[in-house]
Amino acid sequence: MGAPKTALLTVAALGIAGVAAGALVVYGGLYDVAATQQHFQPVYSMLETAMRQSVKMRARNIEPPRLDDERLVMRGAACFRDKCVQCHGAPGVAQGDIGKSMQPLPGPLVDARHHWKPRELYWLTKHGIRMSGMPAWEFRLSEEDLWSVVAFMARLPELTPQQYAEATRVEPTGAQGAQGAPARPACGPADGAAPLRAADAQRGARALPQYACSACHTIPGITSSSPNVGPPLAGMGGRSLIAGKLANTPDNMVRWLRHTHEVDPLTAMPQMSVSEQDARDIAAYLAALR
Repeated sequence: MGAPKTALLTVAALGIAGVAAGALVVYGGLYDVAATQQHFQPVYSMLETAMRQSVKMRARNIEPPRLDDERLVMRGAACFRDKCVQCHGAPGVAQGDIGKSMQPLPGPLVDARHHWKPRELYWLTKHGIRMSGMPAWEFRLSEEDLWSVVAFMARLPELTPQQYAEATRVEPTGAQGAQGAPARPACGPADGAAPLRAADAQRGARALPQYACSACHTIPGITSSSPNVGPPLAGMGGRSLIAGKLANTPDNMVRWLRHTHEVDPLTAMPQMSVSEQDARDIAAYLAALR
């Protein structure tokens, strides 16, 4: 037997052994997935490096707006308080119980600007990090809100606990600041909803898991664990009725998604606070399922 053939057989044998070892770990349940146990350091380091490089590559062409506008920073303070502190904490403020108990542990964001560029922080906030617990805020925060969070994180390293508390203080609705200045803005849609765009089925596909639809329904094209809580949505576009009550039209699908309990007060399907635009996009995707 020649040396090249021996080398090939050796490589093949090592490959088979590696696959067998991987199958043993996966199907034998050998890897402990408990959140009470940490990743091995090599695993943690590998995942973190992969995450950082992935974010840098995908954010490389994003152009940040001006982030030194004081009102934008104030808006970011409200969003940070409402959306981020529960997992990441803040100056003088501990993480909530959920954040403390997660693995990997969500790190503090006080020094985020020293590790990430503004465009990378924007990408992270908008898209989240898969398999880490970091959520995607694309369907929860407007573009202004996303950049306002980035603007506020740029200020965090300079804030004492007292200054952070003042920046995120909740003011009564309609309150006026010092000398009649406007009160701190709340996080969320600004006054006057953005004009609706044409329905986008591709965006609707992204919205479905962000509204947890795939937690209860199996949906073609959407990854899930094949749940059986709600009916499968395959062929939804060809059905005559929605929930056995409404004619299957795009407008009625939007109504069902946004006002579920108004249509059927007895349904077990929760009302998911779907925005008008997101409902239209989801309806377009579901209409294409034939």
